[in-house]
Amino acid sequence: MRAGNLDRIIEIQRRTTGLDLYGTPIETWTPFATMRAQLLKNATDDREGARGHTTNAVLAFRMYYFANLSLNDRLLYEGQQFEITGISEIGRRAGMDVSCQRVGP
Repeated sequence: MRAGNLDRIIEIQRRTTGLDLYGTPIETWTPFATMRAQLLKNATDDREGARGHTTNAVLAFRMYYFANLSLNDRLLYEGQQFEITGISEIGRRAGMDVSCQRVGP
């Protein structure tokens, strides 16, 4: 993996629990790490499901190995939130490919 190919900036967010103004616990997303990555795949996926016809943005990133990344985290890329759907290790902790899908409309 060449550092010159890592031309995109992504933010990894982790789910945490906070308190609202009334002291009620709520789930929030907090920034966990900011990394450079290479965009491998940028595609759209059309599906017909129970919610009707939906179009999802599907992305794949390649980045340096990050041991704490899990499927419970999400990515923020160009102001949009993406749910992590797959993580695969490259070599022996040399890097990783992360597949994700856009969250929301």
